[in-house]
Order: sequence, then C-alpha cells, then structure tokens
Amino acid sequence: MQDAQEHVRRVTLAQVADLAGVSLKTASRALGGEQYVSQETLTNVLAAATSLGYRRNAAASMLASGHLAESLGLIGGDFTNPFYSALAQSLENDIRRQGMLLSVATSGESAEQERRIVDDLANRQAKALVVVSAMSDHAEYAHVQARGVPVVFVDRPAVNLDADSVVFDNRMGGRLAAQHLLDTGHTRIAFVGDYAWLHTYRERLEGMAAVLDGAAPSSWRDLLRDDAHDIDSSRARTRELLALPKPPTAIVAGNNRILLGVLEELSVTSTGDVPVVIGIDEPEWARVMGITTVAGDVEEVGHHAARLAVSRLTDRTRPVEHVVLPMHLTPRRSTARHDPDSEGLRAE
Repeated sequence: MQDAQEHVRRVTLAQVADLAGVSLKTASRALGGEQYVSQETLTNVLAAATSLGYRRNAAASMLASGHLAESLGLIGGDFTNPFYSALAQSLENDIRRQGMLLSVATSGESAEQERRIVDDLANRQAKALVVVSAMSDHAEYAHVQARGVPVVFVDRPAVNLDADSVVFDNRMGGRLAAQHLLDTGHTRIAFVGDYAWLHTYRERLEGMAAVLDGAAPSSWRDLLRDDAHDIDSSRARTRELLALPKPPTAIVAGNNRILLGVLEELSVTSTGDVPVVIGIDEPEWARVMGITTVAGDVEEVGHHAARLAVSRLTDRTRPVEHVVLPMHLTPRRSTARHDPDSEGLRAE
C-alpha cells in the first residue's frame, strides 16, 4: 500500500505530458478542465494520466489562479417547486467556499429549452453544470464534457452517458408511503403523480406497486392519476378521484406542487370523509399543517452535487460516481384505520 502511495506521489504532470506527447501547459489545461482542448488531446492526456496513476490535487492551484472564481450552472425544471430553492441554496453554500458563484436557469421541463441553456452556460464558460434534466437521453451532453465542463445530474440520473449523479431512492419512497397507508387500514389508495415520463414518477410508482400489488385490491391502479405537474392539473386529478362512486380513502401526492393542489381541492370539494394525504417531498408548511411526508434530504443532494462537480474539475480521471440517498417517512397525522361498516375512516 505504501509503495503504491509513493508511486502516485512520484508521478508528475511532466511525465503525463511526455507520455501523451503534449506540452506541459497543454497537459495542465486538459486535466484542469480548460476549454478549447481538442477531443483527441483530451483523450490522450487522460489515458496517460490513468496509465501512470497520476492524481491531480489541483484545488489549491485553481483557487490561486482564479480558475474557480467562475460560475457553476444549475438547470432545474420548475423553480416554483421548493425543492429547487433548497437545492440552489445548498449548492451555493458549498461552492462559495470554493470561490465559485451559482448561475440558475429553468428549462420549464422542456428538452429544447434545456439544450439552449446548456449551450449558453457553456459558451459563457461555466466551470460545471448541475442538471435536473427534462431530456430522456443525455448522449449529446458528451460534447459538453469534451469541452471540459463537468456535468452532474441530480434527482434524475443520466441516460446513455457516463456522468456523476445524485438521486433519491424513489422506490423506497413509494414503498414507505404505500406500506404506511396499508398499516393504517387503507385499501383504496390513490397516487397523483407528475409527468408519466419522469424517472422519479416511474420509480415511486414501482415502489408503491411492490407493496400494493400483493396486498391491496387489484383495482388500486384504477386510482392512479399522472401528468399532474402543477397546482391546477393536480386539482383536476383530485376532482376526478373524489367524483368516483368509491373515492379513495388516501391520496399520495407525487411532489410538493402536487401536494398543494391536492390539499386545495380537498378544501373546496370533499364532502363527508376527507381522504388522508401523504406528500412525497416536504415543503416547510407540511410541518405546520401536520401532513405526513416521505422525503429525502435536499441539502444533502446539493452537498454531494457540489462535491462531485469540484472533484471532477480537480481530477478528470476519477471514476464516475452515482450517489443514491435514502428517503424517510415522517408521520404527522393521527393514525386512521378503515372502518368496514361505514366505508369511511375513523381516527384512533
């Protein structure tokens, strides 16, 4: 072990440059994430660094030279969702200590808008990108990486691209919500979810299915409603559910904005027994209203994303890292059980 460590210390940037057949300055630019290094040169330098076991500890030199006194770009889907403000705050807290600034832009869940923002941020020499992507395939991000701009995907993993990512265990979240409702006596459990194409929606649905397919009546899938991306659409889906001959006794709201829409609609439409609501993700006001939630730590997402972005800037040869963070259920509502005589709910 000691011999290996001594070998790593002995490897110099000059040796990497010699093996790659480039100048010392070019090797430094390639390993430091500088733009305008050709793909062929970048590939040769990275291969030489990997072959020699070179590990660049460049954080201090980058700070000294002002390279990190640049911006990191955050691209999100919908900044009306509190998830994004919490993510942005966490990212900014971490990268500020590295001398970087945060630039924020929203794609509006549009792949085309995302492409325009990515090109704009790269052209403005953003040092790295953190992306909550609206795209279903991320192969085209390879040209951004080739320009020396690291990309970290958060909330939704990269598809067809080797890139760092930080996501929640959304299947765990779905399982926790479904199991909690089963344990408190519910069988008519609805799920009001986001766009059906979203990775988070599919994973949360699969988690619920793992619990409900074997325990609840098979008709639970008749209570699924998706494409509820904003308050108005989630209210509309909730109205549909409440109008059923046998409405659900519990509703799982797929994210913060959906939760608000569900609650608004219940406050004006529901008569008789009001369905219990569980929110996936957790706005601050959920604590005040006593809403049970299933959520992960958004600040941790930001911490990991900042770490991965800066680490990629200081060591281009490090292995791709995929971080999966747990979700936790926080019960805040009185436990309720199903009363078969009344087909309603009775608080214990």
